[in-house]
Amino acid sequence: MKRLGKANNEEETDIDITPMLDVVFIMLIFFIVTASFVKESGIDINKPPASADPPDPEAPKPIVIEINKLNEITIERNVVDHRAIKSTVTRLKAERPEASVVVKVDPKAQTKAIIQAIDGIKSANVPTPTISLTEGT
Repeated sequence: MKRLGKANNEEETDIDITPMLDVVFIMLIFFIVTASFVKESGIDINKPPASADPPDPEAPKPIVIEINKLNEITIERNVVDHRAIKSTVTRLKAERPEASVVVKVDPKAQTKAIIQAIDGIKSANVPTPTISLTEGT
């Protein structure tokens, strides 16, 4: 005998997506709330204002620290270890107290080498070294 409606082997299945939407909505709220409290850390760089005046020829020669793409640190054209930066900069500042400190960084240098150099300079009581990028090769 034939039944009215569906056959025995045909079953109707409904997919209820309401719980899935609830989970997605809760995840969306979670990501919005956590993203608003993220504070990115970085190095504060104070750029001097641009000037068309040539530098004073009687001004003290700056102490130049270079970091190349191989992460070698040189001070006054002498290669030094990152642990010797403090003592070298302290000695040079004693010889030339009015001299500023300039850090020339190759764009391909690793951030670790730059931070080590700046930490060594700051530990030598130089408050704000000038940072400049050298032209990449």
